[in-house]
Amino acid sequence: MLDFYSIKDDQPTPSYPEKLDLKFVGDLDDITFGNLQNKGIIDRKLDYYSDFRLSRSVIQLIRQTISDNKLESDTDVKKIVLLLDLADKYHSGLIAYGD
Repeated sequence: MLDFYSIKDDQPTPSYPEKLDLKFVGDLDDITFGNLQNKGIIDRKLDYYSDFRLSRSVIQLIRQTISDNKLESDTDVKKIVLLLDLADKYHSGLIAYGD
């Protein structure tokens, strides 16, 4: 699973989520992640097996892509929207750690 945590854009990237007491917001499995890449929601440069960050501005671009392609009702998209909603709730970006 790829675990996502909320993180402020100006926070340093910790080597482990526990280092900064990051709040866990959810996860994505490899099939969903691949499907989201195939649908153009997640950048193909991002690797499921590597850690990465999504800033608030990138989250807004993801939301715009979802809206532009009218994918709000897509099952895979609904899973990432839950993560994006929590990031918005915490006024943060997201950091992903593969486990």
